[in-house]
Amino acid sequence: MPYAPELQQQLQAYRRRWPAESAVADAFLALLDDEADPFLRERLAGHFTGSAWLVGGDGACVLLTHHRKLGRWLQLGGHADGQQDMAQVALTEAREESGLPDLRVDADAIFDLDRHWIPERGDVPGHWHYDVRYVVRAGADEAFVVGAESLALAWRDIAGLLDDPGADESMRRMAGKWLRCTREGG
Repeated sequence: MPYAPELQQQLQAYRRRWPAESAVADAFLALLDDEADPFLRERLAGHFTGSAWLVGGDGACVLLTHHRKLGRWLQLGGHADGQQDMAQVALTEAREESGLPDLRVDADAIFDLDRHWIPERGDVPGHWHYDVRYVVRAGADEAFVVGAESLALAWRDIAGLLDDPGADESMRRMAGKWLRCTREGG
């Protein structure tokens, strides 16, 4: 029996919306069918993480973290730690890492998927993260608080990420998706 039927439906909908990424969606669906619980970080063959494309009120900026362990500017997010509602994981991580009040998940639709390698660190061997990303909207108060997991936080212009050679590839992909979706009205 597969884990998280709601996530399975979201992944199938994502595959239909973004057909060029169907192979990525299929890898996430295969992880759901695995016998070992894919929502636990101890599953070192790969496990789910949830992230937030945290958009400001004007829709033109996204809040990024200068990740303490990875040393790169990335979206806010973290491990599922047993939670199967990945939208809730993304929302919880965004709240914890930004200190922003009044955040909300824009929809229960997956915004982006990214499978990426996490290098060995201390006694934890290298492993795959299957990152499920959702749009999260900031409320009126956009004054963030830098937490322990970040070297810094910053609101970044989404359009500027497209041409930023220093931006992570997945950041540029999400910026492109966001700009297409806002132009198309969905």
